[in-house]
This record gives sequence, C-alpha cells and structure tokens, in this order.
Amino acid sequence: MNIPNTMSAFILTGHGGLEMLEYRTDWPVPAPSATQVLIRVAACGLNNTDVNTRSGWYSKSVSEATTGEGHTEVGDSDPAWDGTPISFPRIQGADAVGVVAAVGTDANPDLLGKRVLIDCWLRDWDDPRNKEKTGYFGSECDGGFAQYTLADHRNVHPIDSPLSDAELATFSCSSSTAEGMLERAKVGPEDTVLVTGASGGVGSALIQLAKRRGARVVGLASEDKHESLAQFGAEALLPRQPESLVAALKSAIGQDRVSVVADIVGGPAFPTIIDVLERGGRYTCSGAIAGPIVELDLRTLYLRDLTFTGSTVLPPEVFPNLVRYIERGEIKPVLAATYPLADLKQAQQAFIDKTHTGNIVVLP
Repeated sequence: MNIPNTMSAFILTGHGGLEMLEYRTDWPVPAPSATQVLIRVAACGLNNTDVNTRSGWYSKSVSEATTGEGHTEVGDSDPAWDGTPISFPRIQGADAVGVVAAVGTDANPDLLGKRVLIDCWLRDWDDPRNKEKTGYFGSECDGGFAQYTLADHRNVHPIDSPLSDAELATFSCSSSTAEGMLERAKVGPEDTVLVTGASGGVGSALIQLAKRRGARVVGLASEDKHESLAQFGAEALLPRQPESLVAALKSAIGQDRVSVVADIVGGPAFPTIIDVLERGGRYTCSGAIAGPIVELDLRTLYLRDLTFTGSTVLPPEVFPNLVRYIERGEIKPVLAATYPLADLKQAQQAFIDKTHTGNIVVLP
C-alpha cells in the first residue's frame, strides 16, 4: 500500500469551543512503533468524549449540562475524562474503522491489509485489567479524525461483515459503553431495564444489547424519535420526561417498577428515575448529558437496598465479544448521517444539537 508523507487531519489545539478545531491538509503521517500498526482510516464516529474533552466539561469545576460550548471555568488539572490534563495538539476520534496499511516490527504481520475496528481502551498489556493504567484512543493518544492513525496491534480487531465502513463506525464507543454498563449491572433475562436517552448512540445500543440478553426494555426518548427506535424491539417507548413515570410504566408494561436503570442523562430527572427502581434494583451510569450534579435521597438508596455502579473502563473481553455480535448480525448499526472529514465542525454541531437518532460519522 502506497503511504503518503502527509495527510488531512482535524487537530484540537486546546480546550474551548468549535474554534479550537483546526483542519490541516499537511499533517505528517505517523510511523508505527514496534508494537503498533498504521491504519488507513475509512470512517470515524463521533461521541460525547470528543465534545466533553474539547469543551473541558469533565473538569469538576463545571456543573452544567453538556452543551458543546467552551467552559471558561475549566480547571487546569482535571479537564479530561480521567481527571488529568491531555497534551495538545491532539487528533480526536475514538470510533475508527479502516485497513491496516503497515505493521511494526513486533506487531502481528497477519493484520496487514485487514479491515479492522479499534478497541478504544489503551492498556498496559502486562496488566490489562488494571483500571489505573488505562488511556483512551483519541484522548491520551491521537485518534481517527485523520486519514491515517496508529494503534497497538492488540487493540486492533479484524472484522468480517457486509456492513459499510460508516455503519461499522457506529459501534465502537457506543456499543462497548452500553455493553459495559449492562455487564456492570449483571443484566439478564429476568430483568426489566429502563434506558434514558434512548435515541442516542449509547441509548439505542443499550436497547439492542439488553434485548440480546433477554431482558425487557423500556426506552425514554423524545416522541418524534419513537418511530425510528421501534425497530430495536423495546417493550415500550415513553416520552423523555413523562408527567408521571410511575403511571406511564404501569400503563405501558403493567408494572410501575423496573429492576435496572441504565442512565446516560442524569440531571434534574435523576430522583424520578431512581424512584422507579424496585427493592434490590441496580442503577448503572456512563454519562450525564443533562447535568452531572444530581439530588439523591440516601434513604431511597439504603432502604430499598439499591446498588449503584459507574461504568467507564471496560474489561478486555468486552470489545472482542462485541465484534462477534456484529459479525453474527445480533446488533444493528444506527447511522444517522455522514459528513466529510473536512466538515467535522458541522458534524459535531449536529451531534450536539441531538435532533438525530443514533450515530454521526465522518469520512476521511
């Protein structure tokens, strides 16, 4: 494969608004180290980490909902997902799909020429389950908003699928995040799962993956998105904020309690969501797009014997399992729109506006 010296890439120059993203057509093509492979990127999906890192929303000094606007009060010490600074310039983009164009001296040579997905979690491969020794693709290293990117060969997974590159780019972050949440909550066929933010990439993946586990699913989403979500088989789709969630559940599924809440929204509705958990129920969270600061009555937590889990860093087996689900057709892509890489700012604004269902993808 003929590899050029320079490439097109979108460079994040610092924390702030969309003006901190800079499109370059003269960026150097990186060379793989001994254990890395060079990937010619065919498509890369957008996710909340891109937006939150750019804006500095992860800083504890920020308390409002995610808007995509730059935050003036961002702390210098904790602006990224793991509470530490990242270095600039940085190429973001975690959900990359492409073809391996070159391999390092110690990388698996069989990967050359293969179509691959990238597991976003960077690990110490001598201690791969240690959550303290992890990073994120497109955050602690350059990612996929470019024509070429690097990845450790152990993070690269060949895939055999008739899906398009853009469709495959909808899975990596969204579906692995969703599967990680369901794994933390130990969801099984006996469960009824309430999914907030059901029309987003993670939310629509939660519906599919919970159904794959045999659970009953109720999704909360804007009513104008219910028709597009119906294909994923939820037992019920309710408005994003029903006047009475208890009454809406009773009417829709014949019960006013659920065993699991899978939440990516947080914000003011949090107490209402927690109130519909049955005794011994489980709450799992991997996002707070409506706001990270919530009100919790501790009596609800302990008197109902509830279990709360956060879910970010995933066990190493989650991603290869996900690849097998895709290959077997057990989960579907939810592709809302594609944009050329050069239009990343417009794509990210569309992502922030959240008028879509599913995932938005850029194509280098």
